[in-house]
Amino acid sequence: MFQILVVEDDKSAARLMKAILEHAGYEVHEAANGAEALELLDIQHIDLIVLDIMMPKMDGYEFTENLRDGGSMIPILMVTAKQLPEEKCRGFLVGTDDYMVKPFHKEELLLRIKALLRRSRIASERKLHVGRITLDYDALTVSRDGSSQTLPQKEFYLLYKLLSYPDQIFTRLQLMDEIWGMESNTVDTTVNTHINRLRNKFGDWPEFEILAIRGIGYKAVIHHE
Repeated sequence: MFQILVVEDDKSAARLMKAILEHAGYEVHEAANGAEALELLDIQHIDLIVLDIMMPKMDGYEFTENLRDGGSMIPILMVTAKQLPEEKCRGFLVGTDDYMVKPFHKEELLLRIKALLRRSRIASERKLHVGRITLDYDALTVSRDGSSQTLPQKEFYLLYKLLSYPDQIFTRLQLMDEIWGMESNTVDTTVNTHINRLRNKFGDWPEFEILAIRGIGYKAVIHHE
């Protein structure tokens, strides 16, 4: 489950944001200002930050500068009432990844977060190692003991997703949304078909297996030697 940090000093706005994100399946952490957020980041893994600008002690601009100067590349989505172009430009100059103006549309917020998380994971994890297996995101290859095979794009992305989160159950809808995106003509039986193809190719590999969770979806189980 992705960990999202909401940095917002307005308690009602923070509650609303938390409710929206938790309903979408994210685990949410909260901080009332930039200084509090930096302290939390020292003890908690965070995948993405939703950040207000106008806050006491340390505002959103200063927080972002601090984070980027320290080498952190955690995706940041600024959500603010400030609408002037120069304020938006300042946000990007200090290192934010995206910017939304309040009041925001819930679905747009979730789509922007999803896009940022996807770009972040692709950028930071180009290769995945599972025992003697290496999945190369750029080449769409699965290698083991010196031999390599290139998978069709959707098959590779599906396998990469499952193996990136061992033991985590993904619904067919989640996998559809993540891998097939907005292709509305795709039905969830497509996920089943691709899972069966992966099982046929890798079913005798001892490092992992893909399990169907009845009525829910799928998960990958990694077997450690």
